[in-house]
Amino acid sequence: MSNAENAVTDAGTTKPTGSSAATPRGSRRNRWDATDLGLIAVFAALVAASALVAAIPVAGLGVPITLQTLAVMLTGLALGAGRAFAAVGLYLLLGFAGLPIFSGGRSGLGVLAGPSAGYIIGFLLAATAVGALTAVVLRRTAGRSGKLRAVLLFCAAMVSSIVFVHGLGILGMVVNAKLSFSAAFVADLAFYPGDIIKNVLAVTVALALHKAFPDLLVRRIRRADGRA
Repeated sequence: MSNAENAVTDAGTTKPTGSSAATPRGSRRNRWDATDLGLIAVFAALVAASALVAAIPVAGLGVPITLQTLAVMLTGLALGAGRAFAAVGLYLLLGFAGLPIFSGGRSGLGVLAGPSAGYIIGFLLAATAVGALTAVVLRRTAGRSGKLRAVLLFCAAMVSSIVFVHGLGILGMVVNAKLSFSAAFVADLAFYPGDIIKNVLAVTVALALHKAFPDLLVRRIRRADGRA
């Protein structure tokens, strides 16, 4: 067999260039494995469990304070954008399908007509955004101060929370609760103190997870870059 018919691999072996084995390296490495699927299921269950913890009602708005923001942000901080999107998306799909896993034991598509609809959709986008930002922070702060990494991750979590969770939450109250924008904005301010605390906890837990399991997200970053 001629050299033109073979491709030399890193291990020194050969593979036919015309065979299916010559799949682009990036696509092969980016494919989720059983570990990834297991993490997606675990974090989806974590988000669901956080919604079932006793909620604190907020002045009759119909949007209670729960631990969901903590679980959602932790999902993004731990898993990165793709797997966080899948985990929170799985949670939402199960809730829309009828499982009583939204706050207050609610379920079904009817929640999208309620005042908390914007917050629910915001969870998906916030987890994805903070996951993407986490990958950047971990890559750029490799070998640097742990305090710098913690501060940057907290900023990433707050920005994602403010833009997507609070932003869409306000929009949901304007559309579904018929509040004025100013009234919805003021009502949303009640969630900020708790979200700051929950984001601090999420970053703390995420850093502990990345320290205990160094490949949890770094391995995915390297795969995306095409490195081993």
